[in-house]
Amino acid sequence: MTLTLIRHGLTEGNLKRLYYGSTDLPLTEAGIAALHSDPPAAPEAQAGTPEEELARFQRAQQQAVRDLGALYEKARAELGEKDAEIFSVHQLMAEDEDFTDLVSEAIADGAEAAEAVRQAGEQCAAMFSAMDDDYMRERAADVRDVAARICRILNGEAEQTITEPCLIAAEELTPSQTVQFPREFVRGMLTARGAANSHMGILARTLGVPAVSQLPVSAELHGRTAVLDGFSGTLTLDPDEQTLAEAAAKIAAQQAQRVALRQLISAPSVTQDGHSVRLYANIAGTDDLPLLRESGAEGVGLLRSEFLYLGRSTYPTEDELFESYKTVVQAMDGREVIIRTLDIGADKQVGYFDMPPEDNPALGLRAIRLCLTRPILFQTQLCAILRASRYGNVGIMFPMVTGPDELHRLKEALADAEDVLIARGERFGPYRVGVMIETPAAVFMSGELAGEVDFFSIGTNDLTQYLLAMDRQNPNLAPFCDPHHPAVLRAIRQTVESAHQAGCTVGICGELAADEDLTEAFLRLGVDELSVAPSRILPLREKIRSLTLG
Repeated sequence: MTLTLIRHGLTEGNLKRLYYGSTDLPLTEAGIAALHSDPPAAPEAQAGTPEEELARFQRAQQQAVRDLGALYEKARAELGEKDAEIFSVHQLMAEDEDFTDLVSEAIADGAEAAEAVRQAGEQCAAMFSAMDDDYMRERAADVRDVAARICRILNGEAEQTITEPCLIAAEELTPSQTVQFPREFVRGMLTARGAANSHMGILARTLGVPAVSQLPVSAELHGRTAVLDGFSGTLTLDPDEQTLAEAAAKIAAQQAQRVALRQLISAPSVTQDGHSVRLYANIAGTDDLPLLRESGAEGVGLLRSEFLYLGRSTYPTEDELFESYKTVVQAMDGREVIIRTLDIGADKQVGYFDMPPEDNPALGLRAIRLCLTRPILFQTQLCAILRASRYGNVGIMFPMVTGPDELHRLKEALADAEDVLIARGERFGPYRVGVMIETPAAVFMSGELAGEVDFFSIGTNDLTQYLLAMDRQNPNLAPFCDPHHPAVLRAIRQTVESAHQAGCTVGICGELAADEDLTEAFLRLGVDELSVAPSRILPLREKIRSLTLG
């Protein structure tokens, strides 16, 4: 008989260091996951004195911080500033006071340094895993990555290397792992855990390779030939000759299609019978500019400025924001750049904002609601946008507006920012003002709103969520959350009609904008602009040029 001793799984009680007089406490989700995972191997190293182990930990901690700094520079050069920022966050995690205290406590209790780090990493990761917010749950992988790095240093282990073309398979891929993969050898990635906003997904999009999560992963996969299909989300092991030939044909067809689409970079986005629509790009910042140059974008319909606030520990300064906006505006060389004001909250949380926890963040303090309660934060951003307007064609777009009263307060804040710049002797150029239509209230009030702005942009992601009363980030609701629901299309129709009656242009910047099944319907409704991911512009242009509206 083999007897295995394990720690009690995570509960709400032991997460909060509380004790209950009960023997049947329910496990948390993280506790249940741990129950079904393999028990960690006991460390072979023998602990020295607590003082010696603490000194070993501190040296490894310092080395990890230095290594992460080097990784940041590597990632910034290869992937861009946005994707590199995660390593700055990792440096902060490695030196975090709470994490360090947990390690020190375990060492004081007699644990060897690497085991103490592992324990502390799991405790911190468990706290992230237990959070309601999807973005914060993803940070559990970051904590484990940092702890594993320090453990490897303590144990004298070298990083794994890849020297030939392959598929990467893992339970979960960490940022450190993904950024160090040699790009010339990676043909695809698959994981048992992860999501579209994971670091695997980010790197896969950068590399242009398939990435599939929620697939069973085991050691039995090692060394086997496989076909990974990113379209169907399937993995075929030990494929026969016919399957390999079919996969090769699909790859060749994709490459040929990309070459053919490049011929449309400078082509007009117009139907066979002369109906035109503007094709803009959704971007997160300056790191997406190379993608824009290859996309044939006629402008930027959504610059998600909140990404300038993510992945850092302090608020960006006005000058930092200005330089980023200016770079994008200048790069577009007179083509319009629509900058969305800060949309922090809901699925995008920032620690240094010190926002209170909310039962339902999607309905909570986010976007303009946050900005109007933090006037200095808002004014800093507005001043930066106004300064950038001197260098090109700028639109300012306010998210989550529900009616004219809010819009009036926003326009007052914009006027105050102008006054600040005038008092400082700063110049700014002309600009357009618009609002996002992403709440049912904004749809119903679109007639009143249209008379006070230059443009609308329909955010179909949130609009669908609020119209159908379904959390768009809940995977269990995917079969029910239908973006083609008649209510969504009626809301778009009403918005377009209200906008055009008031001489206001209207675009769509949500996921539906790239849905080619709806392209013809949008053009028939009179949508003036479709703003999509840069990679979707040329396929969408091809679709538009094939249509005849009659």
